[in-house]
Amino acid sequence: MKIVLQRVSSASVAVDGKICGQINKGYLVLLGVGHDDTEEDCQRLADKIIKLRIFSDENDKINLSLENVGGELLIVSQFTLYADCTHGNRPSFVNAGKPDRAEQLYNYFVDYCRSKGKHVETGIFGADMKVSLINDGPFTVILE
Repeated sequence: MKIVLQRVSSASVAVDGKICGQINKGYLVLLGVGHDDTEEDCQRLADKIIKLRIFSDENDKINLSLENVGGELLIVSQFTLYADCTHGNRPSFVNAGKPDRAEQLYNYFVDYCRSKGKHVETGIFGADMKVSLINDGPFTVILE
């Protein structure tokens, strides 16, 4: 499982010109699922994201978590995180998980974050999505 996490002031995702997910302060989570990923991987990474302390405190030190600032999550599936560009100029996606299993794990990840009391918005799995964000910092973290 691969995640690109961006700290945002706001973010949204639209499909066919209609916003289907929108948050204020929080994290935009781009989530890619690989062949060998499991529910345990989802739990481990979701717990890490929820506890990650990358918001500034009153002394401008990155010391606060999503929970400390009342942050929200926008979780968007992105199989292209598994792009392999080592041979030629056209990416291969053979390392991305099969769509059925990837969708199952994506939904599990979303549900798990919600079960932890987080406000979660999403894109639509497999859709052509347009993501807009105001990256706060910018602050971007890659998790595996």
